Amino acid sequence: MQVGNKSYVKPADVPDTIPIFPLSGALLLPGGNLPLNIFEPRYLAMIDNAMAGHRIIGMIQPDLTGKQADNGPALCSMGCAGRLTGFQETGDGRYLVNLTGICRFEVIAETEMENGYRRARISVDGSELMQSDDAAACENSEIDRDLLLETLRRYLKANDLNTDWEAVEEADNETLVTALCMLSPYGPAEKQALLEAKDTKTRAETLVAITEIALAKNSDDPGRILQ
Repeated sequence: MQVGNKSYVKPADVPDTIPIFPLSGALLLPGGNLPLNIFEPRYLAMIDNAMAGHRIIGMIQPDLTGKQADNGPALCSMGCAGRLTGFQETGDGRYLVNLTGICRFEVIAETEMENGYRRARISVDGSELMQSDDAAACENSEIDRDLLLETLRRYLKANDLNTDWEAVEEADNETLVTALCMLSPYGPAEKQALLEAKDTKTRAETLVAITEIALAKNSDDPGRILQ
């Protein structure tokens, strides 16, 4: 996985302890880009420290059940590590940054906080980093692109929305699935399900199923719920 100026090809390339940014409803996926507006002092300090070091931050959602931990809300078991690939100071004390997803991670345990922000020891799946171009191409070719686009069209129509269809048609399968998942208007539980999908094909199928359920609740377009 090439992210910015850095290649991540084995688990050892990702630090085993990283700062984490708990944010409900936010979804970062490998290869995706997540813009963030940073203004809280603890997260400004987190960005400063990350920029001075390995430039990696872990995006993760608070536990969906509302449980509490010693350092604040308990965390979901899985998040996504991202590299800071964009940084801008606003002049009014904020940072505008961009995180590019590297790989998913599982939380082993939280460690001591630093400057008010949380940190965790993590484990990453090396297969996500070491996947060959041929394997990725094979996986992406298995995605039912026609069904994905059909479902998108129905969702946009049901909600009176538009999109740039030329850009959609030009995007490769992986880019398309990643973008649609990250931009989807669904809640924290749905976003976590998309993150935890084991690969791009499964993620596309999950997105279609979630969208079918949303359409089924719309009396104007009952759709079909996937089995």
